[in-house]
Amino acid sequence: MASENVEDQIQKISSVIRVIPDFPKPGIMFQDISTLLLDPKAFKDSIDLFVERYKDRNISVVAGIEARGFIFGPPIALAIGAKFVPMRKPGKLPGAVIREEYPLEYGKDIMEMHVGAVNAGERAIVVDDLIATGGTLRAALNLLESVGVEVVECACLIELPELK
Repeated sequence: MASENVEDQIQKISSVIRVIPDFPKPGIMFQDISTLLLDPKAFKDSIDLFVERYKDRNISVVAGIEARGFIFGPPIALAIGAKFVPMRKPGKLPGAVIREEYPLEYGKDIMEMHVGAVNAGERAIVVDDLIATGGTLRAALNLLESVGVEVVECACLIELPELK
């Protein structure tokens, strides 16, 4: 991060994320992070910006939301000395789980986490690639808080503010 300032890094990261109109259905502007992953410098910068933000915040848990939170969460966790906890769709985790049901635009979904993956009093961040309506992040937050974890922040690469 020597000569480049944060604004330049953010601009570069934004410029390599491909937007695909009408995917997966008409009217959706899909934010494709696979193009970011093809650019090692932009990908590293995105991780480094999160690490810089959280390295001195006494975070012990990085909870990543399936599936793209699994891309960003583990390198952030390793860099700040925290454990990585996957937050998954139903039936994907072996063993005992706790679950949180949450509404979707049409219907509902469920998020699960292993029992015992986190402990009351730990400090966590929740990582995903994108925040749209916030329903998935809210479910992850509820799951963590239900077992006494303090969620410090939700960390997302992309925000879609037009969805409020």
